[in-house]
Amino acid sequence: MATSSHTASRLLHSGPAGAAELGEQLRAAVADMAGWMQEYGEFSPHPSMDVELTALEQATEQLRVRLRENYPFFHPRYIGQMLKPPHPAAVIGYVTAMLINPNNHALDGGPATARMEKEVVSQLAEMFGFGAHLGHLTSSGTIANLEALFVARQTHPGKVVAYSADAHYTHARMCHLLGVDGHAVPTVADGTMDLQALADLLRTGTVGTVVATAGTTGLGAVDAVHDIVTLCRTYGARVHVDAAYGGFFRLIADDSPDGVAAAPFAAIAECDSVVIDPHKHGLQPYGCGAVLFADPGVARHYLHDSPYTYFTSDELHLGEISLECSRGGAAAAALWLTLRLLPPTSDGLGAVLRPGRRAALAWAHRIAASDHLSLYQRPQLDILTYYPTRDRLSEIDRASSDLMARGMQLPAAQSLYLATFTVDAAALATRGHQVVADVPRGRILRSVLMKPEIEQHVPSLHQQVLDLIADGQR
Repeated sequence: MATSSHTASRLLHSGPAGAAELGEQLRAAVADMAGWMQEYGEFSPHPSMDVELTALEQATEQLRVRLRENYPFFHPRYIGQMLKPPHPAAVIGYVTAMLINPNNHALDGGPATARMEKEVVSQLAEMFGFGAHLGHLTSSGTIANLEALFVARQTHPGKVVAYSADAHYTHARMCHLLGVDGHAVPTVADGTMDLQALADLLRTGTVGTVVATAGTTGLGAVDAVHDIVTLCRTYGARVHVDAAYGGFFRLIADDSPDGVAAAPFAAIAECDSVVIDPHKHGLQPYGCGAVLFADPGVARHYLHDSPYTYFTSDELHLGEISLECSRGGAAAAALWLTLRLLPPTSDGLGAVLRPGRRAALAWAHRIAASDHLSLYQRPQLDILTYYPTRDRLSEIDRASSDLMARGMQLPAAQSLYLATFTVDAAALATRGHQVVADVPRGRILRSVLMKPEIEQHVPSLHQQVLDLIADGQR
């Protein structure tokens, strides 16, 4: 009999609305994995690991109480930092695999999850336009960038690594760790790398690799990757792209009204390596970064011997192409399951990013029309920077800090979570802000609009900020 077209589909919602269904899915996962384990025959667990259920219940109750000390990262009124819960599918994938606890260092340590890792890495490579490639998941974007700079050092020994002055501090830190000279290139008015300054540096012949940032963590600024590639090829330098934050915006890089600029993201396909963090816009729990190299031949820089590890397969083990050794296979399972349901396409995961982009543009429009707020700069992704309109930088600093503190102190059902961003007088002047620089540096407001639900809350969020400003002036 044909199914009625009016039959409602069952949906797995994110957030509190999906708690019941998530619980059912997790119970099914535990039961199914337990059944698989029993196929290998019964055995008696060692009593040293037995715990009293009453003690467990008490301890887990304490855990739940302690976890309430967190901010409500899941809620649309939390717009402070780059934090949000993973998708329920990622939770299911992670917990299901964690019951087995595979290690993706070697194929015999996680046969199933190692294959999943290779599959999701191939999907990420296809998203960026890489054909043949070498890559793997990492525990973070920091480690992913460490690996990219390690290869940069190996391929261009003695050469400088150049990065934007607004790039993540990991690049300066990892250059120090690797014993590589790092050079911070100045930025222009929108927070992107100054191409003229870069060209001047490249002419010295000292630069081996240039790091282009596709989404700075402060402003969400996207360097002109397409122009950087042209410059670097002219002077024989490599290009690494730090797309840890902004990489998934490749899915909506189409120059459309609710998309982002296409050229910088399209040019990633021409670069030597790229880093992305699925634990940001990829809806994953923390502990999931990725590094990709366009040249599979860089595997030679990872060569090592482990006589007790690589013995079940002649295929390349993931541990043979990574600096990390043990890596949880659960992260690969979580990403694999998520991308099965929300693939890295414009209509899949891209549809999750567009609302945040629209929210940033809509709120920026409201701020630009306000007498009480000033837009620091137009958002390039989904990060918004703004400040209470004041004549002096010291007053902006105090008002921003006070507004953030008072928002968090409101009752839970009204609380608002913002963040601040420190700027100097020169940065304000470069962006055309007429502010008296009575102090060298001050805080402005910064909001990360990475949860799609935020789009519907922009009017109320804007009004709440205005109300807090008005209350502070009474």
